[in-house]
Amino acid sequence: MTDSNRSAAASAVPAAVALQSPSGPGRQGRAGVSAPVLEPRTAPPGPPRRHRGPLYAALDLGTNNCRLLIARPHEHGFRVLDGFTRIVRLGEGVSVTGRLSEAAMERTMDALRQCRNKLRDHQPSRMRLIATEACRAAENGPAFIARIKDELGLELEIVDRRTEAELAVTGCADLIEQGAQGALMFDIGGGSSELAWLDFRGGRPRSQGRMFSSIRSWQSLPVGVVSIAEKFGGVDVTPETFEAMVEHVSEHLRQFRGREKLRQMIASHPVHLIGTSGTVTTLAGLHLGLERYERQKVDGLWMRRDQVDDIMRALLGMTFERRTAHPCIGKDRADLVLPGCAIFEAIRREWPTDRVRVADRGLREGILISLMDADRVHRRPPARRGGRRNGHGQ
Repeated sequence: MTDSNRSAAASAVPAAVALQSPSGPGRQGRAGVSAPVLEPRTAPPGPPRRHRGPLYAALDLGTNNCRLLIARPHEHGFRVLDGFTRIVRLGEGVSVTGRLSEAAMERTMDALRQCRNKLRDHQPSRMRLIATEACRAAENGPAFIARIKDELGLELEIVDRRTEAELAVTGCADLIEQGAQGALMFDIGGGSSELAWLDFRGGRPRSQGRMFSSIRSWQSLPVGVVSIAEKFGGVDVTPETFEAMVEHVSEHLRQFRGREKLRQMIASHPVHLIGTSGTVTTLAGLHLGLERYERQKVDGLWMRRDQVDDIMRALLGMTFERRTAHPCIGKDRADLVLPGCAIFEAIRREWPTDRVRVADRGLREGILISLMDADRVHRRPPARRGGRRNGHGQ
């Protein structure tokens, strides 16, 4: 599913309890930062805006995409006011050279300028801007982050893999089936893929934001759609090439702590997969036969094992030109969709479940939920001490 087709129209998303610490001035550790004041662009005067509460922003700079969400708390969730997404392929070539290329950095800087303009226009009170695998893995990743700060005034943090997995869980947790005893959540990225085994047999957290506390085991695979495509090729993918991709990923999955115990749990308890990535949303769009991307039809969709089998088989039968022309794939993902399917297939073979739930949400939503709830906790009045008052009100 091409990211350019994904609408940033306002939508309500379920909220949760905080992942991190309360808000305050300056950097708040992993909880995010108080937003700096950005000089607004000159615009003609208009009617004054009604104050409807603070705005929050989340930016995720990954190996393949640059994504931004700006939202306001709304009832039990939040309402998206603005967003931005662009495929930048920042990690292109990193698996070979170990460095971010000049062309990739320039593409990314152009996208980040658009994000800076949106942040400057909306002036969010709190935001968190993160960078993931490409900047973690590249020798010049920290230098690029410093350049972004110097040239654009945006302060990004390179998060570790554990934080990335926890934020993905927070963003997707409300899609885990209520009756499930556990779930295996996976996020297929451009340069890495995160897995988290959630085990609820000892009790299930009451809120979405605490769901990460049920992580029994997690793993960050050093493989993603870009790195797999660079190793095996993504244009002309034969069944033999696809099997080689799957086996390459499977070698990493064998290192998952609790691998056999998770298999045993799947065999004896209700457990399902939940996937968040362009790979699974693309498969969902193909399954539904969509002519254009419709998030409300994809996000939360259940797919049976045989349905996934059918779509993957159809994809393997497509030429590169057909994938490029397909409205659910497009030229930006035509060489990446089969490498993503190979990662998904390796996970399915290792831990076979009857169903997978598709999530069109992830790190940005997890960031927003954690920031908003941290502020709710900070504003909550202290609990009144117990005991009765006497007749004099003392």
